[in-house]
Amino acid sequence: MQGVGSLGVSDTTPEGSAADRAYEHVKRAIVRGDLPGGTAISENALCREIGVSRTPVHEAFLRLAAEELIVLGARRGAVVRPMSPNEATDVLEMREAIESTAATRVIADGRVPELVPGLQALLAEQEAAVTAGDVDRFVESDAAFHGAVIAASRNAIAVLFARTLRDRQQRLRHQLMRLQPEQLQASLDDHRVLAAALAAGDAARYTEVLRAHVASHRGAL
Repeated sequence: MQGVGSLGVSDTTPEGSAADRAYEHVKRAIVRGDLPGGTAISENALCREIGVSRTPVHEAFLRLAAEELIVLGARRGAVVRPMSPNEATDVLEMREAIESTAATRVIADGRVPELVPGLQALLAEQEAAVTAGDVDRFVESDAAFHGAVIAASRNAIAVLFARTLRDRQQRLRHQLMRLQPEQLQASLDDHRVLAAALAAGDAARYTEVLRAHVASHRGAL
């Protein structure tokens, strides 16, 4: 059974805080792909690694199971739940639909000027990440870019749905970028075209480029 590294958490840490940190640590490892689908995680081993009792680790496992990131079994402990191709396709379809609708509203409501400066800053961040070959930095900035477009729509339902999909999307992004590192530059190029489409007020162009952009993620499935 695979470990997930040391957190330096001690039993003097409040129970809730220890559970939160154990949860965040394991979740991060799953989303990043450090713990691939099918990996068994020993509750006892994790307790030893991060220096806490079983109760906070068990609480963390229950939260992760509720989010369908792990599967709990009586004998095998916790197993990282693989993301099936069908589930990944569903996530990508919903992501495309939400963001395309959000971009159309941003343009229709005249909110592009308030959005573009932030997107340009994120493009600069992504360019730096590509230069450094920093996948983690790029993936976070990638999520921020698309999230900014959805947030700018001021569609509370779209924001809620996007938040629900975020962990699964990040898992797919990490999978794509690690399997195909050349996608870092390709994604940056797509983001620049998406930002230009917004600046031009061209919702149809944004939707067209977004469709191709999302399709590149399907190539990693």
